[in-house]
Amino acid sequence: MRALVYEEFQGAIKLQVVQDPTPKSHGVVIKVEATGLCLSDWHGWMGHDADIKLPHVPGHELAGTIAAVGKDVKNFKVDDRVTVPFVCGCGTCRTCISGNHQVCDHQSQPGFTHWGSFAEYVAIDFADTNLVEIPAEINMETAAILGCRFITSYRAVVEQGKVRGGQFVVVHGCGGVGISAIMIANALGAQVIAVDINDETLSLARALGAAETINARNNSNVIAEIKSLTDGGAHVSIDALGNPVTCFNSIANLRKRGKHIQVGLMTGEHKHPKIPMDLVVANELEVIGSHGMQAYKYPEMLEMIKSGKLKPQKLIEKTISLQDAITALPAMSKFENKGVLVINSF
Repeated sequence: MRALVYEEFQGAIKLQVVQDPTPKSHGVVIKVEATGLCLSDWHGWMGHDADIKLPHVPGHELAGTIAAVGKDVKNFKVDDRVTVPFVCGCGTCRTCISGNHQVCDHQSQPGFTHWGSFAEYVAIDFADTNLVEIPAEINMETAAILGCRFITSYRAVVEQGKVRGGQFVVVHGCGGVGISAIMIANALGAQVIAVDINDETLSLARALGAAETINARNNSNVIAEIKSLTDGGAHVSIDALGNPVTCFNSIANLRKRGKHIQVGLMTGEHKHPKIPMDLVVANELEVIGSHGMQAYKYPEMLEMIKSGKLKPQKLIEKTISLQDAITALPAMSKFENKGVLVINSF
């Protein structure tokens, strides 16, 4: 099969012909029809993820059709249209048995723990636990971008944040995760404030549901501005970027008993950021992490997409080829794209 491969971190990414994957007894091989480019893929290429073994094929947001099925798979067959969350569970550990596959003790992640979806085919283990059937009403490109940033944002807003209509929700960082969170919170009736450093990105945030926007590059006191706009602070605030400044601001801009949701990855020297623990204690704030979403939780979200209440397809800026991704992946650190790039030509 054709696949994008890098043999050293931060090194050249090459289009190569490599061996096709084969399914394990409990797994499947998926013919990739679409796969999204995500900042997590860039983090992997940079060497920020200890799970990656070189040489490596990146890619973890995917949708496609099943090409081969292991003998122990019960619920899926060849030609089924499927997608998968970026965190795959084993289905049998104590954490999975509790229903929390997104933090499985033995989790696997395509594009990190094994070769991913920047290829014609990708193998997925424990198919009955991890695969999600794609409804006919949802195309492959839309389904592909659900698997990381959208489901992560959905769970952060709905399950972890428990956002309700009328609440003030602040989203720090309006990349793919942030824009998704804005769309979802708006669909639930929240008043959303978007914070970013790019005016074009903020215009997109407003178009997709933000009631107010703040350009942090031009504002000397983001926290004070948010507290003014919300009459005391946010009910729920999300750091969708993963930066010491956005993390601190997201906690500090909360009203009493508010919730901070950390969604953006904190890697490298940012792993242990400074946070205002005095406010956490005095105001009884909640600091909550959010890491993906279980496959069995997809149906409610898919129904909202089918009904038109959520329109993740609006996040797609353009589609590109596998060849185009050779330059597009390293360039993600420049944050030049307002929306999501999706590979749909292999």
